[in-house]
Amino acid sequence: MLSKKVRLDAHGEDSSYFLGWKEYEKNAYDNVQNPSGIIQMGLAENQLSFHLLEAWLASNQDAARLTKNGESMFRELALFQDYHSLPDFKNVLVEFMAEIRRNKVSFDPRKLVLMAGATSANETLMFCIADPGDAFLLPTPYYPGFDRDLKWRTGVEIVPIHCSSSNGFKVTKFSLEEAYQQAQKLSLNVKGVLITNPSNPLGTTMSHDELDELITFAIAKKIHIISDEIYSGTVFDHPSFISIMEALLDRKLEETELWNRVHVVYSLSKDLGVPGFRVGMIYSNNEALVSAATKMSSFGLISSQTQYLLSKLLSDKEFTRNYMKENRKRLKARREMLVTALRGAGIECLKSNAGLFCWVDMRNLLSSNTFDAEVELWKKILREAGLNVSPGASCHCSEPGWFRICFANMSEETLNVSMQRMKAFVEKTTQQYCRRGGGRVTHQESGSNSRRRSFSNWVLNLCSYDREPYR
Repeated sequence: MLSKKVRLDAHGEDSSYFLGWKEYEKNAYDNVQNPSGIIQMGLAENQLSFHLLEAWLASNQDAARLTKNGESMFRELALFQDYHSLPDFKNVLVEFMAEIRRNKVSFDPRKLVLMAGATSANETLMFCIADPGDAFLLPTPYYPGFDRDLKWRTGVEIVPIHCSSSNGFKVTKFSLEEAYQQAQKLSLNVKGVLITNPSNPLGTTMSHDELDELITFAIAKKIHIISDEIYSGTVFDHPSFISIMEALLDRKLEETELWNRVHVVYSLSKDLGVPGFRVGMIYSNNEALVSAATKMSSFGLISSQTQYLLSKLLSDKEFTRNYMKENRKRLKARREMLVTALRGAGIECLKSNAGLFCWVDMRNLLSSNTFDAEVELWKKILREAGLNVSPGASCHCSEPGWFRICFANMSEETLNVSMQRMKAFVEKTTQQYCRRGGGRVTHQESGSNSRRRSFSNWVLNLCSYDREPYR
């Protein structure tokens, strides 16, 4: 007999987010070997500037071969197993983090804990801050993996902070208080709020006002703030990224209790595009937490070889600055490609300025304004269009019809194929609605706007075009 943890199957991987991945793995798209396969648009991976990393490695053989001034570092690196990590790596990491934040924040390497990815970092923070049965508040929509990362092994509960499309899914004083009161009704002890900034799946950065509301709330409730900032280097458009640490400094809160209750999670997986290297970290001013997290990092250390290689790469300031500049430029261009193509298919996206994905509004393609209809639409997109996208329900969105679509994990050619499929799918779906007499959901009851009216006109044109002879 296995443990309850195994038998209860509570890891969260039965959500549509992970089920879509499994379908993709059975029938993965390849432009030569399997051109009718499923295209993976549910993976937030950054491959747009990968060749720049490969070029750097080719011209920096010492780092690639684990040598220093021509002398092998193999023995030293192979025997190194200190959970405090390589000092050189931590030093260049804090400099890199500061530069991403326009040097408005400085970081002390002694307050940095390294571990195998942001997944480990977030879970470790749960172990350090909360006991089983305690709760964290998370703004919705949020990354589906948090249901696994934060809850599965720790026993911590998640209470959603419901955000609305009416204000671009921004966190408000009301939504924070509402979530806190809901936790109280459930007899849950709230230990903190966890945000992702920039947001996954929204692709937006939090405003100074939002961060101020969050800080004021945390002070009033005497709770922690965890700011997952793994997409901080992907901000490619205005407004600029504001770290939670910068917001604290702006309010001169260094000498307050809250200073020790705010923790930052970071990773190189998204900004540098190296998820396989498993580099994650916690930054905190809380000495006791840093001490405990450092000990816990023994369960998921970063290999010394990886630390050595990346310390050499990050110490090359000219390369990292050029890389980040070029990467932001490419992310912005790729996002525009996706948004333009979707708009050509009659689909709009939430305005975004960061991340590797768009938050896509497909409410007008729902057969009814329900999450059952969203699941139905998701299955059709997966099976008929051959596109794995992430439905909003898997992100705990409170409104059906929103989907996350990733754009940086594929070639430009593959993105074009995916958008051709999407346009054909929308046209087919719309024509089916027209033949049935228009049974689609309308959003008049939720406040239609000019964008939705223009979409409706586009649908009507499609329907009439279907009835008229070609001219």
